[in-house]
Amino acid sequence: MQGSIVGLFAALEGGVPKPSVQTLHIVESGCIGDQQNDTKHHGGPNRAVCLFSEEVLHTLQHEGHSIFPGSVGENILINGIQWANISSGSQLQFDQVVLEITSDAPPCRTIKESFLNGTFKRISAKIEPESTRWYAKVIQAGVVAVGESVVLN
Repeated sequence: MQGSIVGLFAALEGGVPKPSVQTLHIVESGCIGDQQNDTKHHGGPNRAVCLFSEEVLHTLQHEGHSIFPGSVGENILINGIQWANISSGSQLQFDQVVLEITSDAPPCRTIKESFLNGTFKRISAKIEPESTRWYAKVIQAGVVAVGESVVLN
């Protein structure tokens, strides 16, 4: 299954929303130029990159949520991949980079402004598994760019 990168996001000073960037240099420890304020729950080798679906984002917008690209802390926003087909162990192949999904990315209160009535749990894997964000570890480091293809293996 093939899709593409429609957005890349990194926050040098941490927090959300993450500003848009055109390229991301991804290494084992995460995305260069992206910092997490809460390293107990975010970041590290098994949570090096956070991924989200543009289709899910659009569904949430149609439901009335004020979510927008980068507002829920994702590093890579992808279009064209069936989000329901992603699970722990799935691999995403980019031009230079290979990522392996390690777990869902549980939502927290810091993203509540992106949701109608603060219902940030709308993207919880426990409640809506097909709408969650995913964490990945880095199998092969490199640079990714907006518009680049991605293949789900």
